[in-house]
Amino acid sequence: MSAGIVVVTGGTAGVGRAAVREFANAGYDVAVLARGAAGLKATEEEVRAAGGGRALAIATDVADTAAVEQAARQVEDELGPIDVWVNAAFAGSLAFFWDTTDEEYRRMTEVTYYGQVNGTRAALARMRPRDHGVIVNVSSAMAYRSIPLQSAYCGAKHAVKGFTEAVATELAHEKSGVRICMVQLPGLNTPQFSWNLNKMPGHPRPVAPVYQPELAGRAVRFVAEHPRRSIWVGISTAYTILGERVAPTLVRAYLARTGVSGQQTDADLPRHGSNVFAPRDDDADRGAHGAFDDQAHSRDPVLWASMHRGALLAGAAASGLAALAGLGLRRR
Repeated sequence: MSAGIVVVTGGTAGVGRAAVREFANAGYDVAVLARGAAGLKATEEEVRAAGGGRALAIATDVADTAAVEQAARQVEDELGPIDVWVNAAFAGSLAFFWDTTDEEYRRMTEVTYYGQVNGTRAALARMRPRDHGVIVNVSSAMAYRSIPLQSAYCGAKHAVKGFTEAVATELAHEKSGVRICMVQLPGLNTPQFSWNLNKMPGHPRPVAPVYQPELAGRAVRFVAEHPRRSIWVGISTAYTILGERVAPTLVRAYLARTGVSGQQTDADLPRHGSNVFAPRDDDADRGAHGAFDDQAHSRDPVLWASMHRGALLAGAAASGLAALAGLGLRRR
């Protein structure tokens, strides 16, 4: 019996692909919405091989509202009612703002921000009447603190955060059983750095420390099954968000000094061309990982603590009570 029906946008690569694997291995039926033919075919086969669950691959440009709505109809016609909708698709760049054309900027915003708006709209149209379902919007530490060379992506992620919080409040207002959540991510070892729009002399690289996309996939499934407002992945996400709250001027000065060089490498790594206007997994499946396996962490204490916060709080409370009891005994 299926654990549920999940839709993952951008599910053929990176975080989306890792999330698809997580859900498939847990017994879910999975629908994948993306553009690249080879990536879609490989991901669909992977879902079926993982646990025998049903798979549905639909070629979809998430920036196209009508296409996303049509995909949602197809999922429910072929698989059944959608339980979880994950918005993971995005398009990004490594370029100064003034070197980015209006067309490029709009396209990246349409995919990264409006793609999540479109997905959320299609999901809510089905979930709200049933009073059931979870939407997971994949976001970033850069929704809280922007970095240089990624103004379109950072602007879109700030918008995703504001949009998600507004919709969550509206759902709470009507006492809906539908939940909308966010996952805030650090630099990840994904194919994005081999196919983003690059106008810098070096090869794009994730900001260190780098983490494997499986951690993000694990967080996505966890929050889908244990809905909450937001979950963080990576110590860098924690110190970026907290640092921006405590010392924003200092953080800006640090990023101004290190942010440009820290996102480039001289290493001779694969380039597949920009995927902003065309998919780069049309002829070849790119998978979940990028070219930085040798640097990427596969464990994260921040995610572990977030996933076990109930037990940690209970332990802290028990320790506090024990300390108070001991203090009382000493006073006696």
